[in-house]
Amino acid sequence: MTDVVPWKNDTVLALLVLTLGVAGTYGRLSSSGLVERPIDPLGLTLILVSSAALVWRRTAPLAAGWTAVACAVVYYGFQYPGVFAAAPALIVVYTAASVGRRRLAAALVVALAAGIGVVVGLSATDPEPGGLSLLSGWLVAVFVLGEVTRGRRAYLDEVEHRAAEAERTKEEAALRRAGEERLWIAQELHDALTHTISVISVQTSVALEMLDRDPAQTRASLLAIKESGHDAMRELRSTLGVLRQPGSPSSGLAQLPRLVERAEAVGLSVESTVTGEPVDLRPEADRAAYRIAQEAFTNVLRHAGPATITLTVSHETSRVVLTIADDGTPGDTEPGMGLIGMRERAVAVGGSLEAGPRASGGFLVRAELPR
Repeated sequence: MTDVVPWKNDTVLALLVLTLGVAGTYGRLSSSGLVERPIDPLGLTLILVSSAALVWRRTAPLAAGWTAVACAVVYYGFQYPGVFAAAPALIVVYTAASVGRRRLAAALVVALAAGIGVVVGLSATDPEPGGLSLLSGWLVAVFVLGEVTRGRRAYLDEVEHRAAEAERTKEEAALRRAGEERLWIAQELHDALTHTISVISVQTSVALEMLDRDPAQTRASLLAIKESGHDAMRELRSTLGVLRQPGSPSSGLAQLPRLVERAEAVGLSVESTVTGEPVDLRPEADRAAYRIAQEAFTNVLRHAGPATITLTVSHETSRVVLTIADDGTPGDTEPGMGLIGMRERAVAVGGSLEAGPRASGGFLVRAELPR
């Protein structure tokens, strides 16, 4: 029975990708950026075959991957329209990386990027911004996402296993704490890197759009990307510092102004207010407060579109109340690990967190953390 459900799910996924690909292509919802010709039966056949390959993405990832990549390269080689033909290949790359087939995923990334690169190089005109010019970024993104998914599954499996064993003997309790520490590392890396990748993605899109029209803006976006990379390295060093020396400094509420600057640099409007008499929080609560704010900002950037964020930090007698509200338009994305991670951080330090849509529009995150 365990093999039937994934097979059914993959069949549904293949039908969904096929339907969206055909509808999007005929609806002209996207452009490859190259000179295109109308789609014909051969083009439809290539979309059909690459989508059908998703049925075997987990049972036969090697065959499914090379089939999807080959169909995508041939499709664009014949100058058919849209970008949907590459979707099955992206999905197979993610699947291969998420199940531990790293070499296969890397080979598929290189093959698809090289094939499309040859097509673009042989094109009679330079590609327009967007479309296939963003393909390399999407390939890297799905590969990294697959690796993060694989790593998170491994951490969760390890933590669950050690937690079960720790109930039997005191000796195993130490192993459970080690598993929890690994999960904490994964959560720290998730919060820091997801925010940075989101900022880099937005700035990359701006740079591509303004490459020819506004070189100054392009330069500013590239500098922002460089700065985001430096910030990511700083946070990684900080996390490693906490592991080596528990008393070393880490991210906390003192870093909120920097977080606000990065949000404003990618087009968000932020109104920040601090009430009460600020006091030093426990390191765990201070770090949790910053990570909750960082994840809330990331969610606004990824899902709410152009929005204004209202950030309020209220220092009360026995607690700090952190409120992040936005007036954006919530997307259709299902709740993911971000909200779960924020709630886990709040509960871990003895606090609580509420999150959900506001009656007046937008989204609200409210965390109460003890001092």
